[in-house]
Amino acid sequence: MSQEHSRQESPLPSTPATVTVFASSTSWIESDAVAQCHQVAALDGMMHVAAMPDLHPGKGAPIGAAMASTVLYPFLVGSDIGCGIAVFPVKLKRAVPEKLAARFPDLDRALDPERDADDPAWAVMKGDIPAGHVEGLGTVGRGNHFVELARIGTVFEQDHASRLGLAADDLVLVVHSGSRGLGERILRAHTEVHGAGPAPDPGAYLAMHDDAVRWGSLNRRLLAARVAHALGFEPTEPIVDQCHNLVEVRDGIYLHRKGAAPGDGRDVLIAGTRGTPSYLVAAHAGPDAGHSVAHGAGRKMSRADALRRGRAKHTVEELRRTPVGSLVVCGDRQLLFEEAPTAYKRIEQVIDDLVAHDLATPVATTIPLVTYKTPDQRDHRERRRKRGRL
Repeated sequence: MSQEHSRQESPLPSTPATVTVFASSTSWIESDAVAQCHQVAALDGMMHVAAMPDLHPGKGAPIGAAMASTVLYPFLVGSDIGCGIAVFPVKLKRAVPEKLAARFPDLDRALDPERDADDPAWAVMKGDIPAGHVEGLGTVGRGNHFVELARIGTVFEQDHASRLGLAADDLVLVVHSGSRGLGERILRAHTEVHGAGPAPDPGAYLAMHDDAVRWGSLNRRLLAARVAHALGFEPTEPIVDQCHNLVEVRDGIYLHRKGAAPGDGRDVLIAGTRGTPSYLVAAHAGPDAGHSVAHGAGRKMSRADALRRGRAKHTVEELRRTPVGSLVVCGDRQLLFEEAPTAYKRIEQVIDDLVAHDLATPVATTIPLVTYKTPDQRDHRERRRKRGRL
C-alpha cells in the first residue's frame, strides 16, 4: 500500500486538476484509491479532487472524496444518491441490549402506503413521497447501511453538545441508509445512454437527484420511527441529518461528493464500526477540502478479503457481540464477516487526520448498544414459537 502525506499536492503532468489527500503519513491509504483520484482529475472540466482520510477504492470512482468540476458527472455520485446518516434523540428509561435487540422490527420489510396505511411511522412524513417511489420505503438496505441504538460516550465540547440537547449517557438512534432503488434507477437511465460521460442536461439530472436526496432523508425518518414504536419511545426529529452521496452546485461549480459529508459549518456523525465508537463532529472544512469531511472509518479490506480472513479468525457468534459489548442483529452470515470491525480503518486515525487539517472538531462519541443490519431469523422463529404457546 502506498501512503500520501498530509495535504500533499500531487497533480500528474497530464492532469489539469489538483489532488489533495487529507491524511497523515501513518494513515492507511490504498494506492488504487489515489490512482482513482488522479483518473477523476483527468476528466474534462475537473478542477480539484479532495480526498478524505477514509478514502478507499470504489467502482469507477473513489469513495471518500469531494470532486469539483465545471461539468456534471452522475457516475461520481454513484447509484445510492441521497445516502446519509441521521441522529435521533431517544428517551428510554432502561436500555438492556439483549431485550432491545429482540424487539427491533423487520426493516427488510418495506412499508406499503396501502397495506400498511395504519402504521404509526407514517406520521413523520410531511408531503408526498418524492418521485412517487414507493418501493423499499422504511427499509435499511444492505452493504454498510445500519440502524444503531447507541449512547453518548465522551463529550469533548460541552456547550456544543448542550445546544444539540445531548449529554453523556444519553441515548440516540443512528440511521445510515440511502435512496434504495431510486438512485440506482436514476444512474442506470443515464449510464445506459451516456456511460460514464457527463449529464447532457444537468438541470434534468439535478431534478431527479434532488428527489432521491429527499427520499433518502424521508427513509431515514421512517426507519427511525419504525424502531421508536417497536422499542417503546416516541419518534423525534433528527438533530443531525447529512447526506454524503450527492452533487452540490456552488458558484456555478458542480461539487460531487462520493462518501464525503458536507463540512461547511454543519454537524456530522462520522460512523466508526459496529465495534467502535462513532464521532459527532462540528465540521468547518474550506474549499481546498471541497467543503467536506469524512463520512466514516473507510474500508481497508475488500468484502472478499474480509469474508475470507474473518471466517479464518471468527465464528458467527463471536461477531454478534462486539468488542464494546454491543449486540449485532444480522441474519446474513456473509454480511457479518464482510462488515466486521477489522475490515475498516481505525476511526480514531480518521478523526485525528480531520483535526490535524483543521477540518472538524469532535463534539462527542456514540457507543453502540445494538446495531441492526438484517433481521435475525432466529429471533423471529423464537417469537413465533412463543406466540404459538399462548
